[in-house]
Amino acid sequence: MIESFNHKSSDIFIPDGGPIEDALNRTSHLAIGAHSDDLEIMAYHGIVNCYGHGEQLNKNWFTGVTATDGRGSSRAGLYSECSDEEMAKIRKEEQKQAAVVGRYSAMLQLGYSSDEIMDKKGSIKLKEDLSSILKETKPKIVYTHNPADKHDTHIAVLYAAICAMRELTIEDRPERILGCEVWRDLDWMPDQNKVALDVSQRENLANALVGVFDSQITGGKRYDRAAVGRRYANATFFYAEGKDKSEQLTFAMDLTPVVNDESIDFIEYVMNYLDKFRNDVHNNLNQYF
Repeated sequence: MIESFNHKSSDIFIPDGGPIEDALNRTSHLAIGAHSDDLEIMAYHGIVNCYGHGEQLNKNWFTGVTATDGRGSSRAGLYSECSDEEMAKIRKEEQKQAAVVGRYSAMLQLGYSSDEIMDKKGSIKLKEDLSSILKETKPKIVYTHNPADKHDTHIAVLYAAICAMRELTIEDRPERILGCEVWRDLDWMPDQNKVALDVSQRENLANALVGVFDSQITGGKRYDRAAVGRRYANATFFYAEGKDKSEQLTFAMDLTPVVNDESIDFIEYVMNYLDKFRNDVHNNLNQYF
């Protein structure tokens, strides 16, 4: 049973106060993100689809994993004079509050700095932590960062997560692994390859979850507006003809094939989608120019 992780700053929080083992074992949806509030932006589909179900039906439970401690966060206003250590503490508490609001099964904060997980030694330790979590939770669905994300720390977390999942036995690997939108959307992907996730339900919950992270909003990053705005834009611009079929959508890249088949080159798998995008634009232009 997991009681601690590699980093001394790690934290395990069970919102309903139950045993750690039970909270991890009942997990059906797992999200692995780099920073506090990444989960609430990229994995809302998992949060809202588990919200209340666990308590009522003992069926779907969402567990979140945040890899870093947030000490490098932007800060302004009331937070402008906070030290890195103070920001790390504030961010940890905000993430716990989000777990309470979203009724998560468990919230696991691994406590690394961004520099640590982008270092080879730190990356190995992060992968070990994620392996322990995956073996304990055995989730059906995993949400993590998409490979086209432009944030280096997000890609470092994605790398550790993919490595950890590839090391699992075939039987223990998640049924579905989704690379989700944060620091770059996936609107550019061919429509037939996008995984479109309907997140129209409970906008009040979505707003409350991102709104918990006051240090970021006050610190000059309006994630509360941007996250919901992107979801509305995705829904409207996804369908060119007729009325919108959903009010809000998030897009994801299906990473299940590259976890289940280790012979697939991960970089080439992603580049194939970029090639499809390039060819689509080229063919449209070539009709006229």
